[in-house]
Amino acid sequence: MSAHPASGTGTVTHVLLDLDGTLSDSEPGIVHSLQWACEREGFPIPTVDEVRSVIGPPFELGLPSIGIPDDALERVINRYRDHYAAIGAFENTLYDGVIEMLDTLAALGLSLSVATAKPEQTAHPILAHFGISERFEVRAGSTLTQERRTKAQVIAHALYELGLAHSTDVAERVVMVGDREHDVIGALHHGIPCIGVMWGYGSVEELLTAGAVALAEHPREIAQLVLHHHGLSFEDD
Repeated sequence: MSAHPASGTGTVTHVLLDLDGTLSDSEPGIVHSLQWACEREGFPIPTVDEVRSVIGPPFELGLPSIGIPDDALERVINRYRDHYAAIGAFENTLYDGVIEMLDTLAALGLSLSVATAKPEQTAHPILAHFGISERFEVRAGSTLTQERRTKAQVIAHALYELGLAHSTDVAERVVMVGDREHDVIGALHHGIPCIGVMWGYGSVEELLTAGAVALAEHPREIAQLVLHHHGLSFEDD
């Protein structure tokens, strides 16, 4: 199977993929670690739904919505990170079909990179744990400082590492794939279209309202959506 560009269209060359909720189901480890942190710091233990609502963006943005005051954010996040790094990060599974999705995208000659709001110091061990690190040209994540926290900043770093930071046709060459509105908004900040995935933690309304160009119900649909969005089509060799 190969992809052939339609006349007059740009050709996609790079796909950026979110991690939590897109490549892997990290919810169990995040839930357990955040519940542990809140209990240790004397706050009510959040429900699974409450934790799910804050998975994706940096916790300093989401935790106030579930009752953690600003002056306690650092303590709770540090407690969470300790537990997550030791235990929670590995209470985690790849979604069914993800390996096949990566194989298909790579077979089409596309460069694959991770762009996650998860700190690199935890994202990299998770990718290594799954044995998929080498599939990605760049593995971009956030920093523990304010240097790189938002999804737009993470994507900017990924583009820089890929040598695309000053590309005038980045909107034609790059596609983002993610499950939450911050994936879409971060991509659009750079003019990059984002495909939303329905197996993660976001909703149809959230993704479409943010501006996702398409929605995928299963990883097997991603390659076709990436190519279709850029005027390409599959043909059997």
